[in-house]
Amino acid sequence: MIEAYILHLLILICIYAILAMSLNLITGYAGMLNLGHAAFFAIGAYTSTLLVMAGFPFWFAFLAAAGMAALFGVLLSIPALRLRGDFLAIATLGFGEIIRSILLNWTELTRGPLGIPGIPKPELFGFEFGALHWYFVLAFAVTVATYFILRKILAGNFGIVLKAIRESEPVSESLGKNVKLVKIQAFALGACFAGLAGSLFAHYITFIDPSSFTLAETILILLMVTLGGMSSLKGSIAGAIILILLPEPLRFIGLPSAMVGQLRQIIYAGLLLALILKRPKGLFGEKWFKGIVSEG
Repeated sequence: MIEAYILHLLILICIYAILAMSLNLITGYAGMLNLGHAAFFAIGAYTSTLLVMAGFPFWFAFLAAAGMAALFGVLLSIPALRLRGDFLAIATLGFGEIIRSILLNWTELTRGPLGIPGIPKPELFGFEFGALHWYFVLAFAVTVATYFILRKILAGNFGIVLKAIRESEPVSESLGKNVKLVKIQAFALGACFAGLAGSLFAHYITFIDPSSFTLAETILILLMVTLGGMSSLKGSIAGAIILILLPEPLRFIGLPSAMVGQLRQIIYAGLLLALILKRPKGLFGEKWFKGIVSEG
């Protein structure tokens, strides 16, 4: 029983680490505050679920989830290119609510608030990842792959340009950088990995409904990024670990479930306030040394 509980937490950590890394790409590296990231999470979950339940193999649905989320990332980024700061945040927030409303009201496809039950476990080459330890292996492998792929991408010119755009778009444009294209690529790439996390989530929980993809979910992911540190992939992983494990002791003190949820929000708020006051750059945020940026 304890082993199953630990594996459950580890799987959730993997899924949210992918989400935090993907949001960090958009918000931490590119400096674009995205309050609609849960929408990409939802798109990946529903795409993978609907395709698998229609008879498509899991590997195809998994890749399609990434592709569909990336497509919506591009669609969101195009009108968002003209927006900055708070206006961009409001636009992405609206996008997230639009997607959630579609999921709630397109009942012929999504079953609306009733959700979609009975989602099958992933199956690759005849092997089913039904047992918890095997599902953890799958989720861990995707998390590790996400980390190394993003680290490779962000360590090159693309990552340097993203940070330059974050610091000053006019300067980046004056140096001949295609700011609009880079922003579109950042949104698409971040959305792509959020879609993968959505697929893993749906096939693990085996039930999805729109209540799993609200603004509160985006805020939780953003808090993971902020806690771990902007522009730090390992910080995103650390943030996911801390915020998944931190509220767990509340389950064992005999409080009503409604009170546990409220206490969890209080803990998150208190942690964020302490972080802002004591370590505003996060646990592994960028540090400046004589004009040179290094990842903590």
